[in-house]
Amino acid sequence: MHIAWLGKKSPFCGNVTYSREVTNALLERGYQVSFLHFAQEEQPGAKALLNRSSYKLPFASHSLGKVDDEGWGDCPEVAIPCVMKSTLYTIPTLRSSKVLARSLWQLQPDVVHASLTLSPLDFLLPEICEELNLPLVATFHPPFDRKLRNITSGTQHLAYQLYAPFLANYDSSIVFSQIQSDILVRLGVPESRVAVIPNGVDAQKYSPGPSNLKQEFEAERIFVYQGRIAPEKNVEALLKAWKQSEMGPDCKLLMVGTGPLASSLKMFYGPEQGVIWLGFIADEQRRIEILRGADVFILPSLVEGLSLSLLEAMACGVACIATDAGADGEVLEAGAGVILNTNRVTSQLRTLLPLFRDHPEMAVLLGQKARRRVLERYTLSRNISQVERLYAKILQQRQIPLTGT
Repeated sequence: MHIAWLGKKSPFCGNVTYSREVTNALLERGYQVSFLHFAQEEQPGAKALLNRSSYKLPFASHSLGKVDDEGWGDCPEVAIPCVMKSTLYTIPTLRSSKVLARSLWQLQPDVVHASLTLSPLDFLLPEICEELNLPLVATFHPPFDRKLRNITSGTQHLAYQLYAPFLANYDSSIVFSQIQSDILVRLGVPESRVAVIPNGVDAQKYSPGPSNLKQEFEAERIFVYQGRIAPEKNVEALLKAWKQSEMGPDCKLLMVGTGPLASSLKMFYGPEQGVIWLGFIADEQRRIEILRGADVFILPSLVEGLSLSLLEAMACGVACIATDAGADGEVLEAGAGVILNTNRVTSQLRTLLPLFRDHPEMAVLLGQKARRRVLERYTLSRNISQVERLYAKILQQRQIPLTGT
């Protein structure tokens, strides 16, 4: 089966990680994958890729399991021109829809799978694929908070309202939780066109193991935040709680990631409070080493989809504390972690942080439960098997023969 995947390769975010992990897994299972991704024309190599889209696109041979330095599988690529792209949204050029339509016509895939990038092209895709008679699957993963408890969650809910009429025209839309499915169905997307397939993590790669992290940072307890340093992640609430808790010199809070608030927050929270800013870490093995050496992972977000960082920490056997925004509360329910209310993050953490400092056995027990939860529900292998079944179901409904496997 040939899958044309539309998504992003940069800048680094959950959407990029999702596209990389799923396409790599499909390649490993013998699928033919073509990757159509957004690129600004001034980026190195982008013009060559864009020029390719004017001609018949030859399929590059690939070796199963072979990846480049950034972890991407070896498959043919087509660049879709864009004016700009960020972790939140993408602005395509005026000619991008023509490049996309022409590329799909030349590729003739069995299925088009779009990891939606909050781009105007998302709304044109159903029409393009209908004209080409191509089945179309979306993965719709904007963050949300079903309870609309703050301005940020209200703004994100507008995205669901905006997208719902267009998602009704996709053959199927993948969401990560039943909560998201219920929201879309209430907004008018037919239930038969929504598939709940949670995020998945490679539980062999992300697993408990040795780490020298505590020796490296001279700490007895290590707490970790990993994600964007941005308003919707509510990291200031975590930092305030950490400072107010006076955790002591033997405890360290590692902040992994970057974003618009990083520079200002570093001015008020630093090594003197036990806060270590590590910035964005591209090396996946280093991120795994950090998680393996951590006692507690904290995610104080106001809105979320289903956090891959949370699943990665759980898979590494780390005790997890997260808000009930998005589907994260669903992931940690029934004792797999500690669930916070988004309205009182600082006060809740001010109570919890000293408890985990003084009672390390709590972290060990919760870490074991977190790992078991991932193995039960959130492995990448399980995720890909569900995606495979969805592809087969859509092709059967359309009665379209496969071009090959």
